Amino acid sequence: MTWFDGFESRSFEVNGASIHARFSKVALGDAPRPALLLIHGFPQSHVMWHRVAQRLGEHFFLVMPDLRGYGDSSKTPGLPDHSNYSKRNMAHDMVAVMSALGADRFFLCGHDRGGRVAHRLALDHAARVSKLCVIDIAPTLDMYEGRGMTEPYMAFAQAYYHWFHMLQPAPLPEIMMGANHLETAKAYLHAKLGGWGSSGLGYIEPAALAEYERCFCNAEALHTACEDYRASARIDLEHDRESRAHGLKVGCDMLLLWGERGVVHRLFNPMALWQEQCSGIVAGHTLPAGHFIPEEQPQAVAQALLEFFA
Repeated sequence: MTWFDGFESRSFEVNGASIHARFSKVALGDAPRPALLLIHGFPQSHVMWHRVAQRLGEHFFLVMPDLRGYGDSSKTPGLPDHSNYSKRNMAHDMVAVMSALGADRFFLCGHDRGGRVAHRLALDHAARVSKLCVIDIAPTLDMYEGRGMTEPYMAFAQAYYHWFHMLQPAPLPEIMMGANHLETAKAYLHAKLGGWGSSGLGYIEPAALAEYERCFCNAEALHTACEDYRASARIDLEHDRESRAHGLKVGCDMLLLWGERGVVHRLFNPMALWQEQCSGIVAGHTLPAGHFIPEEQPQAVAQALLEFFA
């Protein structure tokens, strides 16, 4: 892809999975640039960062993996307790990839599900993370429990119905999402990418949309995406409650970015919720976008990351 000139890609066999990642061609030790790990969300892949990467490539050693279950990474069936798709296990994947690339300490940014993996990574591997940015999320436990909501919980359930649909036992959600019918899967994917304040698919380049369709619209990917959400509502909440019970917080400074047309902005106070979960300095602001901010506002996201991680 010409989008990723200056980058190479390969798969890393780590933590019992094959994790596909794209990263800067110039090795980490060959240029005085800090490492920055960018983690994508649902229902996308690392391709969502292509516009941001064009603007940040000269400033950082960029690493853009596909989470397990997404993109070109492993799509193995979920375990009975969904632990192989827990954010803790996904964070372990990410740390292992960064270790393989020689990045002992790095900046970290995650959007959507990637933000939830990044949050867990910053808790479990605090010594590896210099600073953390999360994009368009509030803490998972707070969202499921409806803490600090500005509207009744029904508004959240309606806007994020997929959180409750995808966690139902297999294979019903997968079938309803199109596991046995390609056009149904495409329609589902398009509805998600065009929703949550995004006002349609106009912000996505056709080649990027084709990549999302290729990677998401098949039975294996639909199953593993559901496993991500099944883990999020079960084992991830156990891990989050345990961390809070022990007073564990993100220790580094945090930057929050969220869309002024998105669900998080309408229903939650991300600044207040994240400050409760961080012992460092928390800063942040909205951007004129829906949920898929890195593609809707790539220049603004790149500038915010450059200033925060400088």
